[in-house]
Amino acid sequence: MGDILEGKWNQVKGSAKQAWGKLTDDDLKEVEGRFDKLVGKLQERYGWEKAEAEAKARDWLNEK
Repeated sequence: MGDILEGKWNQVKGSAKQAWGKLTDDDLKEVEGRFDKLVGKLQERYGWEKAEAEAKARDWLNEK
């Protein structure tokens, strides 16, 4: 999952910002396409448990 995200991060990071408006540009730069970092940022910004953040990130990525 992480490798897929890293490979197309530049193409989909705008979509990530649309999907999760609480993520800042700095957050997206820090994520750098790493799935684990995306999950961490979603937890931080939205207060989700890790399992929920992972599920939402996977669902979003599967749509890409």
